[in-house]
Amino acid sequence: MRIGHGFDVHKFGPGDHVMIGGVRISHDHGLVAHSDGDVLIHAVCDALLGAASLGDIGRHFPDSSAEFKGIDSRVLLRRVNEQLRQRRFSISNIDGTLVAQAPRLAEYIPEMCRCLADDLGLARERLNIKATTTEGLGYTGRGEGIAAYAVVLLDEPA
Repeated sequence: MRIGHGFDVHKFGPGDHVMIGGVRISHDHGLVAHSDGDVLIHAVCDALLGAASLGDIGRHFPDSSAEFKGIDSRVLLRRVNEQLRQRRFSISNIDGTLVAQAPRLAEYIPEMCRCLADDLGLARERLNIKATTTEGLGYTGRGEGIAAYAVVLLDEPA
């Protein structure tokens, strides 16, 4: 078995929504990013790549490449999953934590879980997402952005 950990953060900027876990959520700001800024999917990609010793999301999808400008992060997640499958890894489970003062995310978590499970071909009970605030502390508490952590467990090929 292999463990991977991922982290991502994006600051708020102009916009009327955020994309998190593949779900469009109305908000008075957007997230500044080269892609769609989906912090949860980016953290999950990093955790999966790390567990498989394949580097990180920036190595595979550099923000210097026009190919990935504005890309839907679910596309990136499916590409990471394909790399894992080619190497015969299987995902045992994923646990993610979203850190945001706003918007409130709890009601969107079931849809986020569905999106990630669908993209990864993963049974829903192998995926957990939770959201928290920092009680007004730090950059997320001041409403400057959103962060996400992810931990994954991969089964190695036989």
